Amino acid sequence: MVDPKSRSSMLVCDICTQEVSSEDDMKSHLLLVHMEQYCPCPFCTISGLTYDELRHHIHTAHADALEPWSEDEGQDEKIHEGKTSSTNCTLGKENNTGNQKMICEECIPVDIEPNKNKTQSGCEVVNVPKNVDFLSRIPASEDFGLPTAVVLEKSAPPTASAAYIAGSEDLAVECPFCGETKNSIDKLEVHVRMEHGDLLASPNKGYAKQQYECPMCSLVCTNGNLLQEHVNLHLEESYDTAKITSDSILARQLQNEEDKRRRAEEAEREKIEFQRLQFGLDNTGGYRQQSVQNLQRAVARGQIHPMEFHLQKAEMMESLATGVDDGRTRTSGVLEALRQYYSFAGPDVHRVWLCSPLDHYSNSVGDKGWGCGFRNLQMLLSSVFFNDAYKDFLRDYRHIPCIPKIQEMIEDAWKEGFDPQGASHFRGKLQGTRAWIGACEIYCLLTSLKLKCRILDFHTPSSPMGTHPLLFEWVLKYYASDTRGTEGKVVCSSKPAIYLQHQGHSRTIVGIEERKNKSYCILLFDPGCPSEVMRRLTRKNVVAADLKQFRRYAGGLKHKQYQVVAVEGMLSPEEKAVRLQMSKVFQAERIP
Repeated sequence: MVDPKSRSSMLVCDICTQEVSSEDDMKSHLLLVHMEQYCPCPFCTISGLTYDELRHHIHTAHADALEPWSEDEGQDEKIHEGKTSSTNCTLGKENNTGNQKMICEECIPVDIEPNKNKTQSGCEVVNVPKNVDFLSRIPASEDFGLPTAVVLEKSAPPTASAAYIAGSEDLAVECPFCGETKNSIDKLEVHVRMEHGDLLASPNKGYAKQQYECPMCSLVCTNGNLLQEHVNLHLEESYDTAKITSDSILARQLQNEEDKRRRAEEAEREKIEFQRLQFGLDNTGGYRQQSVQNLQRAVARGQIHPMEFHLQKAEMMESLATGVDDGRTRTSGVLEALRQYYSFAGPDVHRVWLCSPLDHYSNSVGDKGWGCGFRNLQMLLSSVFFNDAYKDFLRDYRHIPCIPKIQEMIEDAWKEGFDPQGASHFRGKLQGTRAWIGACEIYCLLTSLKLKCRILDFHTPSSPMGTHPLLFEWVLKYYASDTRGTEGKVVCSSKPAIYLQHQGHSRTIVGIEERKNKSYCILLFDPGCPSEVMRRLTRKNVVAADLKQFRRYAGGLKHKQYQVVAVEGMLSPEEKAVRLQMSKVFQAERIP
């Protein structure tokens, strides 16, 4: 028997008699257990009703079942059913004292402690509060695994509903655990308590406490409030993580934007500097000024003797006066050394085509950094001068002009009417500047000299790998079109060299190899190669390692755009006039 004093501080659920310790727990209990669930009727098979609907149903459909429990105001009722054995229970006769209802343990079994509050007949007295509402005492059937209002909870006060069912008319009821049939609810309760008592766990004693599992980490909590606090911690942690992640993404985006802006500024600055250099607007002087400055710098560093400085300066002034290159950076005989190598070596080469003889010209102290176009033009002119097919048309130019003279010749071609757009681009002036020249200027100068030229623009890569196989095919076709001297491994063509231009630099194509694996490799003369290196090749037998600086395979030419200028014959005065008119709107042949 539970001490009434210890129970005075506990709150009892009017629906299922579960005890809770506080009002907050009672609210949570009512919300979770009763208000969000449907209640079945304890007297019939109807179910799926809310609490209010069930209350109305019982008072209307089962009003006669409520009559035995109507209470007299100001008095207590005796709720007792005698034992069915031969021994009569005298609890109802001897213990009608105070405002209490006496219920016999043997008539309606309850969980009690032995030898406490026993009557003379062995029955236990249980206090039941007066004015008990019947419907508010309906226990939830799912708490016991039995039909509604069939069995009272252990160690909990028996309710009026249980007392009513114990005194109701006999019924044919089947045990939900073993299937045995009893003819009354009372006998079924006794049977269940005696035979299946171990299956009835009392929530009040902690045998089946409700547990709450965290949906985020599967942690089990014994309290709804604890679960809520735990889930809030998860949400706060997720928010902090999301905030850190978003901050990192934002920082990365800002850094990328800053890098992009800086690269754009650098590219714009380089473009402006490149244009200034190309247009000759850097106000640093031309070939003559740079030559003198570099010679003075070499003397200050001890690289040359002062006497050498005056000697080179005198030769430069003489070259400028005559318009003829001083030949200090010229190297002759390199192409002949290559021909001898291919004749006796080169086991991987099936065939090689070489252009007509020419000299190599390197950059000097006066044009270093900007004179590659002029030096490649000198190589191309030397290839034409050594070719007997062009001698009659170049009687006035039997010597290779120096860079200032070439600048003057290009200006004369502009004045003659060639390429007015290019003339406007350079403001009509090249002398005294360090402006770069390209394929268009080379074409205009050669055409003004009555040389029949073609300018081709390989404006985009012709393979998925970003290379230009069509350029290699065109070079092979250009040199192989000369049918003279086609026998043997080395083909010495009468075709002049080819001017090759790409962004930032230019070189001269002097031949092409056909490898035994059916691949091709072009041979280039680069004005950036020092004259000392080129001259060493003419003093010894060329080996395979020496050809590394000349060979360029398809994978070695991966600039987006290449332009070539090729000489294909001579022009008559009429043809020159036609070319002059065509250059008013200058257009190159685009491949592909």
